[in-house]
Amino acid sequence: MDGLSRILYIDLSEKKSWVEDRKDLIEDRIGGLGIAVKLYSEGCKLGSDPMDPENPVVFAVGPLNGLYPSISKTVAVFKSPITGTYGESHAGGRLAMAVRMAGYGAIVLVGYSDKPVFIDIENSEVRFRDAKPLLGLSSLEVEERLRTSTRAVESIASIGLAGERVCFYASVNVDRYNYFGRLGLGAILGSRNLKALRIRGSGSLKPTDPEGYRKLFEKLYKRIVETDAMAKYHYTGTPANIMVLNEIGALPTRNFRESRFEYAEDISGERVGETLLERKVSCPLCPIGCMHIARLRLEFARGYEYEPIDVYYNYESMYALGTNLCLKNPTDILRLIYTANLYGFDTMLLGNVLAWMTEAYESGLISDRDTNGLKLNWGDIDAYLDAVKRIAYGDGDLYIYAAQGLKQLTDIYGGRDYAMQIAGNGIPGYHTGYASILGFLVASRHSHNSNAGYDIDQQALKKPFTDEELVDRIAAEEDWRNILVSLVACMFSRRVYTPDLVVEALRTVGFDYGVEELMEIGREIYMDIYGLKSKEGFDPRRIYIPRRLFETPSATGILSEERFRKLLELYMERRFKPSST
Repeated sequence: MDGLSRILYIDLSEKKSWVEDRKDLIEDRIGGLGIAVKLYSEGCKLGSDPMDPENPVVFAVGPLNGLYPSISKTVAVFKSPITGTYGESHAGGRLAMAVRMAGYGAIVLVGYSDKPVFIDIENSEVRFRDAKPLLGLSSLEVEERLRTSTRAVESIASIGLAGERVCFYASVNVDRYNYFGRLGLGAILGSRNLKALRIRGSGSLKPTDPEGYRKLFEKLYKRIVETDAMAKYHYTGTPANIMVLNEIGALPTRNFRESRFEYAEDISGERVGETLLERKVSCPLCPIGCMHIARLRLEFARGYEYEPIDVYYNYESMYALGTNLCLKNPTDILRLIYTANLYGFDTMLLGNVLAWMTEAYESGLISDRDTNGLKLNWGDIDAYLDAVKRIAYGDGDLYIYAAQGLKQLTDIYGGRDYAMQIAGNGIPGYHTGYASILGFLVASRHSHNSNAGYDIDQQALKKPFTDEELVDRIAAEEDWRNILVSLVACMFSRRVYTPDLVVEALRTVGFDYGVEELMEIGREIYMDIYGLKSKEGFDPRRIYIPRRLFETPSATGILSEERFRKLLELYMERRFKPSST
């Protein structure tokens, strides 16, 4: 297992660290998400404030990280300031490889530092270093400062100003182009006075079946590069979704008031690729290059004085900070994405907040006095850039509340019918139908990636499902994805890592599971998470769903809230029905 059962504990309060061997967790839950949930549940204080320093933050990797192509993610589990309960986020980059090469399967952070620190991990050594010189710097600048020329595998995770100021949806940057974006991990690190982690590992990994590993690696590699299973992510990246969703009437525009954007072609992944794409970046051991990097020239002074800026863009950012704000120029969208990343915000929830603020201003719900004179209008890039800065710095009550998310804004000002959030988390850019809303609501981490309800909706456009088929597909997909996140796989490779191949891959590293056994473990992980959330009062039947989702046409037409509620009840009934054994 190459150190997978070795858990590194770090106490920020006491400035100490230790290692525990937890083979029991590996045998029971494989790795990654499975063990992260267990480690989180062992230390989490139910009913406590998410900022309570005793609540653990867990970073975990899986048995296939560092060995197989596109198995490149790290999963983080923590208590979310956005939902008030369980939070989960995933990031690529070199972090998973560095953690494994340093000899660990997970890192557990507890406590609060009395002064700003960054944690420096090199194999078995853990140092607590003064982070005062890094305060106020963006995570992009921190990455430049801390990067070294070491021959070891090195990864740097850090927060920006939004994290330092404990903005609830602050992200954590990993190795410049990757993010723990959703649910506010950056705020949690900021509340602990932790600016960054640098991890360097110089170990090695060995499969238990080298010959079987070699053959399977070659098979998987060919599937990735010689078939169309992941071609979309290489050629256009996820921004290919802009034109696809626009065509079927599922592209949220003007705060979900519309489902098509008249300028979709102008900002499409294809157009940006033709005009602004500079290069593509991959995570270790991944041949795809899904991270598309655009090059901007930002003018900083008169006389043709320009600064070249690299911007990583994806569909979710281009929807949230583009179509949903009615920005029709790709350069403007990229500038806003760059600014969000510079301060360290989750781009999706930030876009939901800016869209709500624009509509609230337009309707008179908030005034010039609330905005401190800033006039928010659809498509006004300068106003949006200014608003992001004001949220980051807390420039007045409106912006302080905005830094805490949509729930806080609507509690103070109203307008919840068009505040596009469910359970506190901002809704992603897929107004495809019932499954997308239901899937987001019941998902363990309230993410479109948890069960791909949006994809189930699109399948239903070709062949309609019964209500029972729809809810069963959501549940089965989530269970299987819990296994993929226990590996920890990139979701872009989900069509490559089919259940039979996952079984085969696990056998090369010493795990003997069958497909049905894996599916049961995936279901148990879901139930573990749901149990934690339930104990803290979460009940999907009591969550408010924005009325707008039932007013704006989706890809499948106007949705009925009555039918949605029936689907939710059916899901709860079938998902939690007593076992027949």
